[in-house]
Amino acid sequence: MSDDRAFLTRSAAIASIATALFLIGLKFWATAQTGSMAMLGSLADTTLDLIASIATLVGVWIAAQPADKNHRFGHGKAESLSAMFQVMLIALSASAIGFRSLQNLVEGSTTRAAPEGIAVSLIAIAATVLLLGWQRYVIKRTKSVAISADHVHYQSDLLLNAAVIAALVLDQYLGFARADPLFGLAIAAWLLWGAWRAASEAIDNLMDREWPEDKRQRFVEIAARHPELSNLHDLRTRTAGNRDFVQFHVDLPENMTVGESHDIIERVEADLLREFPDADVLIHIDPEGHVDEPGNTLAEQDEFARLEQGKLEDKE
Repeated sequence: MSDDRAFLTRSAAIASIATALFLIGLKFWATAQTGSMAMLGSLADTTLDLIASIATLVGVWIAAQPADKNHRFGHGKAESLSAMFQVMLIALSASAIGFRSLQNLVEGSTTRAAPEGIAVSLIAIAATVLLLGWQRYVIKRTKSVAISADHVHYQSDLLLNAAVIAALVLDQYLGFARADPLFGLAIAAWLLWGAWRAASEAIDNLMDREWPEDKRQRFVEIAARHPELSNLHDLRTRTAGNRDFVQFHVDLPENMTVGESHDIIERVEADLLREFPDADVLIHIDPEGHVDEPGNTLAEQDEFARLEQGKLEDKE
């Protein structure tokens, strides 16, 4: 599974780099031909896409490295660091495009060679659609944060290229001269929104945010298949790039031997790992009735009881 994931994430990053190089050449030529601010904004975005895609390739390559002496939890957070680097680039690009568009809106600007610009934008849309299709497949299979951030860039490219076409048509054929800088401002705003969305997921990863509730519940449901266990509490979950980490406490009879307890926990771990193959699971055993942190409802909450309560509420 890990080898397949590494191959898929690297292939998506390499495809992004190849697409960006192709589009940069086209858009550089089109910008020189048209003088369009919207096209310049699209060129700047694609140039940053190239830099970001290279950062993505580095990030997913580092994240795929196995745990070592100095990184015993692996290198998964390299993906989130790569995503944050991309976010900073997007924000800088959006600020520069917004400033230049405001300047042109005040001072006035003209475009030219609309057919060439429109043709380049249509080619860019076709190439981006192909890349997005592959990225969606990879994200579905790997849940990669870095590829997801890269995906945001190229999703925005579809709108950026459509905006370039609209700006050139309005300016050249309908005589609305302010269309180009206005679309430039819209592109800048869209880029900032995309940066915010990409940053949110990366920050959650770096800050060890708990799993989504449905994923946590699925985990508890699998553990609940084992009637030997009771009072599953102090459940803590997080995701670091390509790895999930889970730890929790369970109660077992106080008179049970170490060997018997070990055999039960081994079966539980095996069952959980069949459903969550990329998880690192740590289980702590408490004697029945033991309270680790009196008064700490966060630690002492019985997840099995919470699961049953949820089922009862659903029936009602």
